[in-house]
Amino acid sequence: MALTDRVKQILSWYGSDNPGTKANLARMLNHGTLGGTGKMVILPVDQGFEHGPARSFQPNPLGYDPDYHAQLAVDAGCNAYAAPLGFIEAVADRYAGQIPLILKVNNSDSLAKIEQPCSAQTASVNDALRLGCAAIGYTIYPGSGQRNAMYENLRALIAEAKAVGLPTVLWAYPRGAGVSKDGETAVDVAAYAAQIAAQLGAHVIKIKPPKAHIEQAEAKKIFDKYGIKIDTLADRTRHCVQSAFNGKRIIIFSGGEAKGTPELLAEVTELARGGAFGSIMGRNAFQRPRDEALKLLADVMDVFKNN
Repeated sequence: MALTDRVKQILSWYGSDNPGTKANLARMLNHGTLGGTGKMVILPVDQGFEHGPARSFQPNPLGYDPDYHAQLAVDAGCNAYAAPLGFIEAVADRYAGQIPLILKVNNSDSLAKIEQPCSAQTASVNDALRLGCAAIGYTIYPGSGQRNAMYENLRALIAEAKAVGLPTVLWAYPRGAGVSKDGETAVDVAAYAAQIAAQLGAHVIKIKPPKAHIEQAEAKKIFDKYGIKIDTLADRTRHCVQSAFNGKRIIIFSGGEAKGTPELLAEVTELARGGAFGSIMGRNAFQRPRDEALKLLADVMDVFKNN
């Protein structure tokens, strides 16, 4: 597929990257239903590791099978499919080439209840190359007491990945003793996470849809003084996009916990109006029956295509 003007513009924002990294970024931007639009819808399935198999897959038992998710991503026309090492290894021989694969190189389980979360590195850049992946994925927890170790490890991984032509998709999820439960999705904290991710060198940034709560007293003074609009989700999304280098980094938003279709599509519409580049939607897709999941993903793509 020839590069559209929009994709060329996006790639121009990553001027320090080598041709291999840009080619893989273009590979994701050009793939699927939204190919060439500059928008992305990615199917991520790391929940089995993060939340456990029954919580993740029992609502739709077909999801216990790694092949189900890869085929769902292909049939839905997603830009890419992201998963931990085991799921990617289980499908790469048949699906590499059919859809860009993103190897999630760190993960954590929900068995340990700790105040300072830190994911373990569970795969490598070499694994991503071996499996034909288009990118690596990584999670950071701004707000955790272990955040600096995560940042340092990430910078080394990003440098290694860039050197061999792989971009990085970064899950930036504020969490830990430094952030309240409401603060995890506060608009000031979400925007801060987007800025941190961009500063660390991420090519694609994933954050949660921001809520109107402001967590930091220092930030609230600035929001009030300069009248930063946060009344609607579109307003809050716009601020997060602005915080990712004034929209010069691809920033996509999670689907979050399972919710009804009208509520989800209303949320996606607001995200699109606020300038989001797309969605990375897991449980809200794969926990539905297959036909419903395909219809939902098609509707989500239509929203981004038309906004």
